[in-house]
Amino acid sequence: MSKVITHGFKTTQLVYTLNHFVQRSRIHSRLIGQNVAGHRFFSISGCLCSRGPLQRKSTPPVHIPGLEPITYADRMHYVPGLAKPMFPRWERGWYDPHHYIGPKNAEMPLYKEKPCYIFHQKTSVLEGVRQALWLTKSKLIKGLPSQILSLAEDTANHVENQDERVQQAIKHARFWDTTENRPTRQRFCPVLLDDLLHLCRTVQAKHPALGRRMLAENYSLAACWSRGEDLFQVRGKNGMLLNSVSPLPAVAGKEEVASTADYVLETFYPISPTIDLQLTHVYQEKSHTGFEEGYPYPYAHTLFLPESGQAYRLRPEQLRAKMVMFAFGNALARAQALYGTQPQVLEKPVVVQSVATNGRVFQFAVFQLNTTELGTDAGVKNMVWLEEDQPLYDYAKVRPLIRKREVQVPAGLAGYRPDTFKKFLALYLHGAA
Repeated sequence: MSKVITHGFKTTQLVYTLNHFVQRSRIHSRLIGQNVAGHRFFSISGCLCSRGPLQRKSTPPVHIPGLEPITYADRMHYVPGLAKPMFPRWERGWYDPHHYIGPKNAEMPLYKEKPCYIFHQKTSVLEGVRQALWLTKSKLIKGLPSQILSLAEDTANHVENQDERVQQAIKHARFWDTTENRPTRQRFCPVLLDDLLHLCRTVQAKHPALGRRMLAENYSLAACWSRGEDLFQVRGKNGMLLNSVSPLPAVAGKEEVASTADYVLETFYPISPTIDLQLTHVYQEKSHTGFEEGYPYPYAHTLFLPESGQAYRLRPEQLRAKMVMFAFGNALARAQALYGTQPQVLEKPVVVQSVATNGRVFQFAVFQLNTTELGTDAGVKNMVWLEEDQPLYDYAKVRPLIRKREVQVPAGLAGYRPDTFKKFLALYLHGAA
């Protein structure tokens, strides 16, 4: 042992510190020798290991038939050894919305034993478009229909100074509408969509039928159907809907529709088709377009889904599934209003279009409802045309992107794609040109 040569009270203090250090070191050595796993030792002078606070497990009360537990209710304070009293719920005698407790599901008037699977605006299905195709009994066709592509290539349908005005709309949404260096999607995505729709409305002088349309927001849709032994619903608020006085013409002819009977629907076994759908026993079996009877613009034309919500932002595959499901819901609700709820092959198919965007990349879909016989996989199928991931531009930077003293992306708008807006305009003109 080494000797410590000091005088006075300093000697006593130093010896006490050394003894305390040795004692802590021995405890530390014992813990290491015991192979204590799952702990981290921060120091020997403080807590030896990082342990959370002790969690007291709550044990349920034991009820013995014929015996009454002795509680400390009469003493008005806690007494060790006596049971905790169980008081009845206090009733206020008046309605208080801050402390309202609703009835149980089984006590509600709309409760049903058979469950219902609901697809709403926040639903993110695992299998994406494949799952949406099975739920709607549809056949997928890549690309847009030839009728719409011909409208996009016809220069007579273009807006005057189209490319310049579209770029101005992009700059307005990304640069001029805000003072932020990097605006959020919640800010610039709806602004860009409104500006592009305004450009489409400027061709009304060439196509007077565009004046017989109306854009509706915050409408609520409800569509109900059976698929196999399960019951499904598409309902809730979803984007903006462009309504028209007259319906869209059928995209596929009768022969092409009849040929879909030989198409085999793709399955994704062992995954259930109802995965990620909301299951409920409290529902109402009804289909409603979201508009009162007698509305002058009864036919759904195009559904616009701006990706502006940040709390439930969907991936591209799930966003395309949402487009297909809500386009199908609008078409099914209109078909049931026209032809009744009896399952049948429609004489005149119902066509609804859908456009989704995150402010840069666009998704286009055209849904044609050929049948409401959705119970089995046999027979005529519905049809979906899908155009995926069409960027309107590459970059829109307020400040240049500089890496290693080199400008990677210059400030301003870069990589404008004119073909994307041509398809957007063609979908808007479909049925009027």
